[in-house]
Amino acid sequence: MATYGYIRVSKIDQDTEKNKLDMIKFANDNKFGNVDFTEEHVTGRKHFRFRQLGRLLNEMQKGDILIIPEFSRLARSIIQIFEILNLVKEKEIILYSLKENFSTNDEGITATVICTVFALVAQIERELISLRTKEALYVKKSMGIKLGRPKGKGKSKLDQYKDEILKLVKLHVPKTIIAKRYGTSVINLYKFLKYYNNKGREVA
Repeated sequence: MATYGYIRVSKIDQDTEKNKLDMIKFANDNKFGNVDFTEEHVTGRKHFRFRQLGRLLNEMQKGDILIIPEFSRLARSIIQIFEILNLVKEKEIILYSLKENFSTNDEGITATVICTVFALVAQIERELISLRTKEALYVKKSMGIKLGRPKGKGKSKLDQYKDEILKLVKLHVPKTIIAKRYGTSVINLYKFLKYYNNKGREVA
C-alpha cells in the first residue's frame, strides 16, 4: 500500500504548503506512512487524463491511498469529478478529500449522499450540454449553414479531427468524453472508428 497526495493550483503563485502540511498530518494521524506528492500548475478545465493526475491514477494500484485537499482540486467539471470517482472505485483506490471529510472507503450515509448528488448533478450537466448543442445547431441552421455529415461514401464530419480522435482513443479516453468533445453521439463515433478499422487503420 502506498500513499499519495495530489495538489492542483491554477495560479503559479498559489501557496501549497498548508495543503501539504494538512495532508501529512492526516496521513500521520491515520498511520498511512509517507506521502508521495504530485503537484501541478494547470487549469482544471484540462481533462484529468491529460494531466499528471491522470498518469498518477493509472499508476496507482488496488489499496493505494490518494489524499486531496478538496474536490475542486481534481477538476472544474462535476462530470470529470464523477468520472474520477468511478475510476477510483473501479481500481479500488481509497480516496480521501479533507475539506469535505469524504472517503470512498466510508460505507456511511455521507459518502452515499455525496456520490448520489454527484451523479444527479452530472446528469443535469449532461442535459444542459445537450440543450446548448441543440440551440447551437438551431442557430447554424437558421443562418443557412448545412448540417450533418459530408456527402459521399465513408465521409464523416469527424474526418477533419481524425488524428486527434485516434490519439485520444489510444490514450483510452472514454468514448463518451470523445463524442461530447467533437459534438457527436457515441454511436456515430463507433461507426467512425469502425470505418477506419475496416480500412486497416490502427484504432485501439
